[in-house]
Amino acid sequence: MFPSRTDPVPPRGRPGRRRAALGALSLAGACALVVASAAVVPAAGAEGTPGGRCHGYALPHVPGAAHQRADCLHELTTAGTVASGHTDPADFAGLTPEDLPTPSGVPGIQIDGYFPDTSTTNTNHGWNHDAQFVIRLPDRWNGGLVVSGTPANREQYANDRAISDWVLSRGYAFAATDKGNTGPAFYRDGRRPGDAIAEWNERVTQLTRAAGAVVTQRYHRPPARTLATGLSNGGYLVRWQLENHPELYDGGVDWEGTLWRADGPNPLTFLPPALRAYPVYAAGGAGAEDAWKAMREAGYPAGSEFLWPYHHKVYWDLTQRVYREEADPEFDGATEAGTPYCAPGTPGCDADYDYATRPPAVHRAVDRVALTGRIGKPLITLHGTLDALLPISRDSDVYARMVRQAGRGALLRYYRVEDGTHVDSLVDAFPDKLRPMVPCHRSAFEALERWLAGNGRPPADHTVRRPADADPATLLTSCPLA
Repeated sequence: MFPSRTDPVPPRGRPGRRRAALGALSLAGACALVVASAAVVPAAGAEGTPGGRCHGYALPHVPGAAHQRADCLHELTTAGTVASGHTDPADFAGLTPEDLPTPSGVPGIQIDGYFPDTSTTNTNHGWNHDAQFVIRLPDRWNGGLVVSGTPANREQYANDRAISDWVLSRGYAFAATDKGNTGPAFYRDGRRPGDAIAEWNERVTQLTRAAGAVVTQRYHRPPARTLATGLSNGGYLVRWQLENHPELYDGGVDWEGTLWRADGPNPLTFLPPALRAYPVYAAGGAGAEDAWKAMREAGYPAGSEFLWPYHHKVYWDLTQRVYREEADPEFDGATEAGTPYCAPGTPGCDADYDYATRPPAVHRAVDRVALTGRIGKPLITLHGTLDALLPISRDSDVYARMVRQAGRGALLRYYRVEDGTHVDSLVDAFPDKLRPMVPCHRSAFEALERWLAGNGRPPADHTVRRPADADPATLLTSCPLA
């Protein structure tokens, strides 16, 4: 929640109840980027020891922050920040392949802090305070800024391996926010359904403005370009920012962003069918074929069946219950976030959830955070064809059509990545069936740089094929879009 809420807010409609722990959450996150078109500019005087004082100049001040701490570091990437305590590996665990190379040799300033907020789900630094952020300012700056919200309901360091390390090594300043609420019970933040997700959008906007001011203080000129990028919930934030605040950005890269639409599709329309059909499919027998057809009709792609057991165990059930609680807390009455793995027919069971028949108030809650397709700056979207959490046919395929129907098609490039899935760590388990998305994201980032610099428009929309003879090491570092 935002500082206009001055009093502690009780959980929506759930006063005085005991809440069971829900475990780890699912949907991943977003980030903002800046194009490296400016010459590399060394920033003098940024010497210091990890966690030490910065000598020779005044430290930047983050406008609007309630608390902030600046450290000069010999290494801003995870090659150094893990050991120095300037990141939290738990935030980014499971999001990237194990063998993803880690760049190094990026000294500079890291600013950690938080904006005024009354919720307390983020425990990083022992602050127990939400709206935490991190801003990293490399000594050798290329003129660009990357601003990011996080995937899932993770904290501010979640993008460090997938995005921050790489953009810092290229000279970008980088900023990320925890989005104002974290953890699987994020839906408790706010007074009414939809408040928690709505705050995500506001916090990214807030950080973008503040980070731009910090960059200007540090380097004595504003960023040449500011871009947005991120994955899953982070990709959603990219889309929302370019639709609602295009004046703050020059463009963005959307890595399989979550699609919210009041009339569907959205996660609450395609997750319940999976909860109903998958157990029947997995059990085999007479009903298995019909259950498989139901999964396909819900959007889960053919060829992704080997991913279904993992997603049933880790993602589908929890994701449905907590996001349904955010939009529709009355569905399960006095129960909070449903009953895990309940059988259809159980009272208040999310396997029986039918978004289309829920009251208008539920659709209004989703509409508060819905996307329109009316982007105002260039956007590159990429999505894996084997995404078994946000099926491509119910998400980015639909969003690309929305952009074109809104008359903004000239601002979009859309790439379907063959054999990509939602979380890159699954590539380690299935290297013969999946390809990592992270190098495709980096290729898209570079394509956006060239597009904005006037050095050629990206290739037309198409499916990026997986080379039949590519070895895993090559796929980890290469993903040509052409």
